[in-house]
Amino acid sequence: MSYTSKDIKNIVAEILENKKDKGGVKSLYFVGCGGSLGALYPAKTFMEKECSNIKSALINSNEFVHSTPKDFGENSIICLSCHKGNTPETIAAAKLGKEKGAAVIILTWLEESEIVEFGDYIIQYSFDASPDHLKGDIDYAGEKTMCALLVAVETLQQTAGYENYDKFYEGLGMITGIIRNARKHVQVRAEQFAETYKDDTVIYTMGSGAGYGAAYKESICIFMEMQWLDSSSIHTGEYFHGPFEITDANRPFMIQISEGSTRELDERALKFLHTYAKRIEVLDAKELGLSTIDASVVDYFNHSLFDNVYPIYNHELAEKKEHPLSTRRYMWKVEY
Repeated sequence: MSYTSKDIKNIVAEILENKKDKGGVKSLYFVGCGGSLGALYPAKTFMEKECSNIKSALINSNEFVHSTPKDFGENSIICLSCHKGNTPETIAAAKLGKEKGAAVIILTWLEESEIVEFGDYIIQYSFDASPDHLKGDIDYAGEKTMCALLVAVETLQQTAGYENYDKFYEGLGMITGIIRNARKHVQVRAEQFAETYKDDTVIYTMGSGAGYGAAYKESICIFMEMQWLDSSSIHTGEYFHGPFEITDANRPFMIQISEGSTRELDERALKFLHTYAKRIEVLDAKELGLSTIDASVVDYFNHSLFDNVYPIYNHELAEKKEHPLSTRRYMWKVEY
């Protein structure tokens, strides 16, 4: 049976009821690979910041299988993200979850795939696979990132209570409109970005907090995987502890300025970049409209905003570089 994001509240309730006689839920693990792992970052951050009664971690699928947390078992929930349901490492992690007696939640785009047989609950998320994907005509509140985040929010709410629960759902109702407006807002800027950086061989991404996963995804999945550029995602809090030494007038940086608790980290890094660098693309969540969401929960919406603004840039860059986003050298072509 497949579910939509609206059913997540009931899924969590059922899991908690089923685990009650076994000692309850004591850990919640978010597991995936590549972009799917990055998409789970806000949920991981939410649990770290808001939840004191349940252990949580974000772990790569293959590492989870080979270095499984000692407490993982019947008192655990494992929430796995697998876009097309065919990533071998994530399938192995889901299978391990079944063997260990954990409650297995699988987030996926496809209803039928290899991984679904190992899931107790299958949550299908929204994804725009249309030829005109830049239109973005989907419910962003039902995306992979938000579905994982809702698992975290409902787990906290139904076990210990979450004081900003209603405000979070208010933000959820606003995020689709904010993203659509932001994508239109950056269109001309994205075209200029592509023209400026089309011949570069390296681009760094920067970010912090719950939105850091978006910078990570952009670096490894777009610049490295799809455009074959040298890249690295730099945490703005870590920037001054090594990475800032590569800063000069020639190296390009894309920096996310989040709304919420870690904005000060991003602004500090941006101030330094404005002093010593010249090639900087700034994505400011406040400018893009995210500040309309209540300050108590806005942290957790940065990722969805940035992650869905990047495609406007990515399309333009691929066009200018004459390097389609679908181009691969090794992925799906050789044995690995």
